[in-house]
Amino acid sequence: MMLEAHVKIVEGKALTAPQKKDLLNRLARIEGQLRGVQKLIALADTPLDCDAVAQQMAAARKALDRSFVQLLTASIVTQTSGAADLPEARERAAHLAAMLDKFA
Repeated sequence: MMLEAHVKIVEGKALTAPQKKDLLNRLARIEGQLRGVQKLIALADTPLDCDAVAQQMAAARKALDRSFVQLLTASIVTQTSGAADLPEARERAAHLAAMLDKFA
C-alpha cells in the first residue's frame, strides 16, 4: 500500500508494527470511502442520491468504529502482555478500560 511510503511505522510499547500497519490500512480504506462520499454529495441530484450518501456514510462510520475496537483490542493484548508484572498489567488494563468508557 502507498501509505507505507509516506508514514514510517516504528515499533513501540503501545502497538506492534503489524498492529499499526493493520490500523493504518483500515484508515486508508475509510479515507477512500469518505472521498467517495464527497463525490456522491457533489453529484447528488435526486432524493435517491441522498439515500446512497447516507448508506455510504453509515458504512464509513461503522468501519471507523471497527477500527476503534481493533485499536483497543490490539492495545490490550500488547500493553498487558508487555507489562513487567501483574499490578502493571492491571494498571494498563484499567487505563484502556477508562479509554473505552470515555470514547466508546
